[in-house]
Order: sequence, then structure tokens, then C-alpha cells
Amino acid sequence: MMKQTICTLLIAVAFFAVQAQDTFSIVAVDPETGEVGSAGATCVPGIGQIGGVILLSGIIPGRGGVNAQAYICLNPHINLVNGVARLGEGSSPQDVIDWLIANDACNSQNFNPQYRQYGVAALDENGQASAAAFTGQSADDWKGHRTGATYAIQGNILKGPEVVDNMEAAFNNTTGTLAERLMAAMQGANMVGADARCTDAGTSSTSAFLRVFKPGDDPDDPWLELNVAETLPGVEPIDSLQALFDEWLLTESRGSLQPEQPAFRAYPNPAREQLQIEVLAVADAFRLKWVATGGQVVQEVPVLPGRQQVEMPEQSGLYWLCLSDDTGRSYRPQRITVVR
Repeated sequence: MMKQTICTLLIAVAFFAVQAQDTFSIVAVDPETGEVGSAGATCVPGIGQIGGVILLSGIIPGRGGVNAQAYICLNPHINLVNGVARLGEGSSPQDVIDWLIANDACNSQNFNPQYRQYGVAALDENGQASAAAFTGQSADDWKGHRTGATYAIQGNILKGPEVVDNMEAAFNNTTGTLAERLMAAMQGANMVGADARCTDAGTSSTSAFLRVFKPGDDPDDPWLELNVAETLPGVEPIDSLQALFDEWLLTESRGSLQPEQPAFRAYPNPAREQLQIEVLAVADAFRLKWVATGGQVVQEVPVLPGRQQVEMPEQSGLYWLCLSDDTGRSYRPQRITVVR
């Protein structure tokens, strides 16, 4: 599967405090594929100025990752830098956290390790996974973490424990790739006031990210990186992240879809009163899905080889047309604008 990076979505910026809290996040590994990934969100005002909440994540491809949040020091994010360095030297997740607590490098900010929050997940030299987390007693309530064999989930300034509990349940109950499980975990926290500071805005947060590294990736060139740096008031960043993720899934699939030339043509585009398609692929029968940019399947209709008219969604908007045949093979999707 090809590498694909979706550009940063930066919508609005404001003042950002260096002594910032970062709110809920997950870091995880996949022992079967060797992938390492993380995701998270926050409601820190103005975080878009410095690239978004993705700054809390540090990953070593094929090895593991560290999320360092709550009253962080920046330029550099020194505790994160030190944690990743220890991980790279072979320390276990728990050893990384123990070292960071004993060697906190953010004392110039007149805080102490009990203000911090960490999550670490890693693969050892035999490919075995382990994870650990830490929540300092002085981090802002509600605060807490959850860990499993392959993941660490942590949050502070939360609506309540349901945020990390829902993230954990969604991650564990979702089948598929590490990327899909991380996206599910983020949707588990998609509730008003997940970060309590965003309650009045009616959103979970204002900034969200998701990234996954394959074992052979360069540390500066992840296989997948989606970053909603900061949204306008009232815009849900996890929904924006999901839209980017769904588009990435369609784009990523093109690396394995055949043939080189389109399997079907659709016209006119934009489509107003009717849409014609011409199926060029060879098979006995096909299914055509209309997929909204948010990832929802709006409708699905049977189609045959050759030229024909197909039903269109009732709502105007941008859609993906996704064609598959009776063997389950999928073909390169096409974008269609419906104007009603």
C-alpha cells in the first residue's frame, strides 16, 4: 500500500500559551504489522499557530511511540524529546515513564512531574508489545488513563472517565488496521465537552490528529498523517478528521485497484437531473455505491456492463462513486458533484 499524507487542515488561529494542557490521546502498536500510531485532540485556544495537538506525539517507526501532555514545555517539547530518546535506547514503556518522572526537564516552568501525563507503547526486539501510562496527581480533573497490551490512552480536563472508557472500548471492539482502530478510538471521544473547555462551543475539542508509521518509514515521512490543526468555533474536529480519513482510505485504495484505465465513466459532472455511467470493466454484474465525503454510504444500486442511467442521491453535494463486481473486486472510485 502506498504512503499517503493528507495536508494539514488549518482553519483558525488565536493565542497559545506555552504552559499548555493537551487533553485526550492514544498511542498504540500492532505486533502483526509492526506499525506504530497515535491520535489525539485538545481544546487549547490558538494551538493552530504551532501546528496543532499533533505536537504531543513522538514516534520511532518499528519501535514505538510516546505521547507527552499536560503542562508541557515547548521549543523544544523537552520531556517528549527525552522520552523518545529513552525509547530508542531500548527502554521499556514503564522504564521510559519512570525515567521521565525522575528526570523531569520542565522545571524552569516552576512545575513538577506530578503535573504531567504520559502514554507509551512499544515493540521489543522480539516484536512483543507492551504499554504504560502515567497521570500526575496535579494534572487538571477529570484526569486518568487506560492501558492494554498494545495501547495507552490518557486524558485530562475531561468531561469524565467516559471519554477514555469510550476510546478504549472503540479501539478494542473495532476490527481492521491500526489506522482504522485509532480512528474509531477518536470517534469514541466525539462528544460535547470531551475536553471540558469546549463544552460551551458544543464540540469535543478544537484540534485533532492521527498518524501511523510502518516499520520502514522515515521518522519524518509517515505512511499516514492527518492533522486538523484548529477549527473554527462550533466545528467538530473529530468529524473533520473522519472526513480526511475517509478520503484517505479511498485514495489509499487506488494503490491496489486495477486496471490502469478507469473501470467506468460517469457523466455529466456536475450531475443535475440524471447521471449516465458506462461500465467498461468485464464482469457479469456490479454494485455502485454513492459515498458521501463523510464516509456514509448514501445508497447502493445494481448496475450492468455497458451504458445506463443510475439513480442519484436526493441531496446536493460531493460524492464518491464506488464500483465493485460480483466477485468482490473494487475499482477506482470517481468523484461526482450532485446539484439539485
